[in-house]
Amino acid sequence: MTDLLRAPAEIKYAEELDWLESVDDSPKPFSWRLSPKMVRLFILGSERSDGLDREISPKWFGDRSFVERSIVTLASDRGLLLIGDPGTGKSWLAELLSAAISRNSTLVVQGTAGTTEDHIKYSWNVSMVIAKGQSRASMIPSPIMTAMETGAIGRFEELTRSTSDVQDALISILSEKYISVPELDSDSSDNIVFAKPGFSVIATANSRDRGVNDLSSALKRRFNFVRIPVVTNKKSEAEIVRFRTEELLRRHAIDLDVPPTLLDVLLQSFADLRASAAAAGSDDEKLESALSTAEQIGVLEDAVLHSNFFGERALTARTLASSLVGSLARREPEDLAILNKYLHGVVEPRSKSEGGSWPEFLEGGRDAIATLS
Repeated sequence: MTDLLRAPAEIKYAEELDWLESVDDSPKPFSWRLSPKMVRLFILGSERSDGLDREISPKWFGDRSFVERSIVTLASDRGLLLIGDPGTGKSWLAELLSAAISRNSTLVVQGTAGTTEDHIKYSWNVSMVIAKGQSRASMIPSPIMTAMETGAIGRFEELTRSTSDVQDALISILSEKYISVPELDSDSSDNIVFAKPGFSVIATANSRDRGVNDLSSALKRRFNFVRIPVVTNKKSEAEIVRFRTEELLRRHAIDLDVPPTLLDVLLQSFADLRASAAAAGSDDEKLESALSTAEQIGVLEDAVLHSNFFGERALTARTLASSLVGSLARREPEDLAILNKYLHGVVEPRSKSEGGSWPEFLEGGRDAIATLS
């Protein structure tokens, strides 16, 4: 795993998945590798009441009901659509579900404006077709078709980014559970690929993409919707940020401490900016950033790496403020004006009343804005 830039969940947590499978004596749907109870436990972590001989660490931090509804959906004949704002952990949850159920989370189609039916059905090896003609041997199955043939979970990222033609092609797969291959001889059994039990599709959609390529009512009926909200609970958000930061430090072999006080400053800053965005009267008064937990992690990651490579190998409030401004100021001058207003209207009074890391955070933010202005 050390040779991989980013190992998929089934490789990263292979030992844990093997152990869970060895002690799992609950009924398993279809070809699932773990029972629904163990899938939930793998994702959310174990509790003392589970009675296991080892602790299973949580990997996704969110409401238990979201995970349970997702698992139940995948055990049915309907697809699962995870929808929410950017950075809410939709793709990570989809990956964990696929890893626990199928031990393969890499059967993924990325939805874009350039995604075609071939990406969700099949294409052809042109050189083999020229040499030997069209056959199952010369056909290149899509990740979705591979999932169908193996009874696994297929994933479709950013479904609303793909065109209506591609979405329509997915309707027949979800409803009929087979793909026709008209190019092959109709008298041969090879001209239809049937889905095996255990096949399902997990799709993700960005709620901010509404209006890009809206889902048809026919496609919506083939999915159960699970809406993943932005995490606003400070305790849960701190756990997520801490979990991801520890992974970052291990991956880079960085020995650097993240003081709890600075983590509190980061969490409070995002909470303040979200409140300001909620009260804003127009989009021009809001940051372009979604202010998601994922963006918090990005700000902290930037600050940690900068401190390690160019600082004093210690995270400071000044560096954290500089990373926050650099990460969130995407439009000029609108975002810079919003951040400057936040520093003067919120951080400056707080630095005078509370002290601590806030004065240094204020100074670092001002310097970063002056540099970018």
